[in-house]
Amino acid sequence: MGEVILTMKGIDKSFPGVHALDHVDLELKRGEVHALMGENGAGKSTLMKVLTGIYTKDSGTITFEGKEVEFHNTHEAQEAGIVIVHQELNMVGDLTVAQNIFIGREFKKGIMIDDKKMITESRKLFDELHINIDPKAKMSDLTVGKQQMCEIAKAISHKAKVIIFDEPSAALTEKEIEDLFAIIRDLRAQNLGIIYISHRMDEIKVITDRVTVMRDGAYVGTLITNDCTKEDIINMMVGRVIYEEPKTKSMVPDDAPVVLKVEHLNAGKMVQDVSFELRKGEILGFSGLMGAGRTETARALFGADPKTSGDIYINGKKVAIHSPQDAVRNGIGYLSEDRKRYGIVVQKTITENSTMATLEKYTSGLFINKGEEKKITEQYIKELATKTPSAEELVVNLSGGNQQKVVIAKWLVRNCDILIFDEPTRGIDVGAKNEIYKLMNRLAAEGKSIIMISSEMTEILRMSDRIVVMCEGKKTGEIRIEDATQEAIMDKATRDIK
Repeated sequence: MGEVILTMKGIDKSFPGVHALDHVDLELKRGEVHALMGENGAGKSTLMKVLTGIYTKDSGTITFEGKEVEFHNTHEAQEAGIVIVHQELNMVGDLTVAQNIFIGREFKKGIMIDDKKMITESRKLFDELHINIDPKAKMSDLTVGKQQMCEIAKAISHKAKVIIFDEPSAALTEKEIEDLFAIIRDLRAQNLGIIYISHRMDEIKVITDRVTVMRDGAYVGTLITNDCTKEDIINMMVGRVIYEEPKTKSMVPDDAPVVLKVEHLNAGKMVQDVSFELRKGEILGFSGLMGAGRTETARALFGADPKTSGDIYINGKKVAIHSPQDAVRNGIGYLSEDRKRYGIVVQKTITENSTMATLEKYTSGLFINKGEEKKITEQYIKELATKTPSAEELVVNLSGGNQQKVVIAKWLVRNCDILIFDEPTRGIDVGAKNEIYKLMNRLAAEGKSIIMISSEMTEILRMSDRIVVMCEGKKTGEIRIEDATQEAIMDKATRDIK
């Protein structure tokens, strides 16, 4: 490793209600592959967005090649030589490889685009990277791995001095990962500085020189990769104080009936042969890192995404779920992680949202029984302690926690016995979180069965009776709450699938 090329010192960034970065430090040297690690929500992506000009920092300094800098957009960062290769590839499928690499800065011959020159320059880039890709090929015809190689070539075409890889191997095959690592080693040999964001522990040990760990928006520390163990990194990632007492014993009797049984569920790459059972009155936690396939499993179960195979049994009876309507008819309610997109209509009232999944019950011909609608809505406003002036308040005017209660009310009005809570406390404050926790425990005690997907380890340990852990689309373990620790969950959540 050479001299320091990039230093971020005391970076602070807040959004309304969220302190996203709390005086974070990061140092990168020339010819170094530097891992940036942390749980979901640790602040890794926010830090990189500050670096590349997507966000403006509130305080702190960025020093690049010995000079203090502040970029106001990604174009300025690219011009300086700092480029990010995103997990979601930014390619236009209908254009050629060469056209994608030089999109927005095409070579011209007079007023015409010089495709021949772009093809020649693309070929030079691929030769430099030892990649065999036809610059004239249509981008949509390439594999995800090849598309990513094109993103890297595009980064190099900006005369990059620092390249940020954000979860680069998430969608790649083992062979494609080997090819990626060969390119990264070559870039390191050319004295580039590389920031490598990944959740895959085994990759970190193979490809990186140093590891910086973030937790809850703050800098925890930096380790030399060869001098530390996987356990050292995990302890740094999850070592925060748990303010909520974790659950130490399951609340579910051993003889509680199985209300939901899923066998060999498959739905694309992100749901592979997933099987599990859910018992009456149980809160079954689903844990795993970003890209583990938890939400995809829930959506396939709920019929929101098509499944390719697998069987679903409710109360011992095999059921066919091809759509959300089928799921709702079978007593399943789904609280999406993106409540504003899938859970509520923010420009409608609490009443309209609460009865949305049960409207036929309050409709006679062309007329809606407004009195009955209001009565049931007010019942659940009281039961869930939803803070609102009235049942006719627009949902857009409620806080995040109260919006979440409206979504829950919708499924309770429907009287669903099985509830899927996907990131139930995302984006809501601590007080509202505790209210949601109490509500979930009460529903379970009343006999409702809950699948809870959460990226927060403390939430998983506080709420779950049993925990299913997923990694890369597969179930990698099942842990009784009595045996659950943060380290045990993280070990299964980072387990490589061969």
